[in-house]
Amino acid sequence: MGGVNAPAARRQDPDRDPGLQPERTRLAWRRTTLSGTASAVLAVKTALHGGASAPGLVACALCCVLWLGFLSIAHRRIRALSATATPAPFAPRHATAAVLCTLALAVCGAALVL
Repeated sequence: MGGVNAPAARRQDPDRDPGLQPERTRLAWRRTTLSGTASAVLAVKTALHGGASAPGLVACALCCVLWLGFLSIAHRRIRALSATATPAPFAPRHATAAVLCTLALAVCGAALVL
């Protein structure tokens, strides 16, 4: 599959200079993690404001678990981007997990606000 007829996108040029792209991607992961942290903190504040209710605490706990899941995925990716000049591609299952954690965190946050 990686023979002479392999698509250009699959071939890796050893002389390719990735420039600052890995650094920009690493910084984007950090910004996203920071916004997720702010969302989780606001979820806790919202759940505990005016007295704690059972549904509010469940939504808050779910937000915290989702945040920890996303934090784990983001930290793994940040380490991979920092380790080498040409990091390995992001695994589809990790990308899917990151997207699902982000969407579920947004839904839980919206449920707490409404």
